[in-house]
Amino acid sequence: LQKLIHLLQATDDPLIQEQALITLSNSAAFSVNQDIIRNLDGLSVIGGMLSNSVPKVKEKVLNALTNLSMNIKNQEEIQIFITQVCKTVESTSLNSDVQLAGLRLLTNMSVTSDYHQKMINSIPCFLRLLSEGTERTQIQVLKVLVNLSANPAMARHLLRAQV
Repeated sequence: LQKLIHLLQATDDPLIQEQALITLSNSAAFSVNQDIIRNLDGLSVIGGMLSNSVPKVKEKVLNALTNLSMNIKNQEEIQIFITQVCKTVESTSLNSDVQLAGLRLLTNMSVTSDYHQKMINSIPCFLRLLSEGTERTQIQVLKVLVNLSANPAMARHLLRAQV
């Protein structure tokens, strides 16, 4: 895992980045690896790649963060990327793999109310995606919205959102 994280830092080759991210993402399916990746500063390395302009790499970054977000301690570190993930969901092509990957990460990050405040500005986007997206996109957006709606403090923001 350490060598993969170092490889991500050392290369600009999108194909190598993509393969390393897939391996890290698969490794993150095991909770012990989630802790190891966090302890090796892997979350900041992976999250730092969110600005990558190659869609396939960005998708793999989001997938890795989604798997890593199944851990509460990891969520504490991943939460710093929520605003950037929301912007990615808003700015990427409708129904794209990148958009869906971002929505999956936001679904995991919204299971508890700890980070709902960071998603408030994206509620109009979520509602737009609900009406314009394909069924896959709609289902993923609904998961985020259901999680947000479970928090009484979000009701006002959900009901007042301009669509």
